[in-house]
Amino acid sequence: MDGHGRMSLKKSARVIAIILPIGLCACGGPSGNISFIESASGNQPFPTNYRTDLLAFMRTYLNDPVGVRGASISEPVQRTVGGSPRYVSCIRYSAKDFNGRYTPQQERGVAFVDGRLDRVVENGAELCAGATYVAFPELEKMSR
Repeated sequence: MDGHGRMSLKKSARVIAIILPIGLCACGGPSGNISFIESASGNQPFPTNYRTDLLAFMRTYLNDPVGVRGASISEPVQRTVGGSPRYVSCIRYSAKDFNGRYTPQQERGVAFVDGRLDRVVENGAELCAGATYVAFPELEKMSR
């Protein structure tokens, strides 16, 4: 493959990296949920890598992951989500929009299945009621 072919391959990979998260968000439907894993039932293991998993997801979920402000997170607790027990963590943050302006602080609920990130609930008010938040500096220090 010549240099031109490699450049086209790099451009194609970038386009896929941009379009894939948008397509996944569209799968969420009107409830704003994004599901990655088939539902499991029964006792769920604690998501030991929840912070790392959330950072990886947020890097693709946010329009601009650089310069997030006011980030905080709650430790996962068991809640009922869609009729099944799930560990749920909640995050709050303010990120830049498409125009580079900061949005008002947002709250998201994040459900885990089998110890892995399963879905993000965009309107986390009910799911996150009573959550105890601590600073999440790793989210504020993300890069592209």
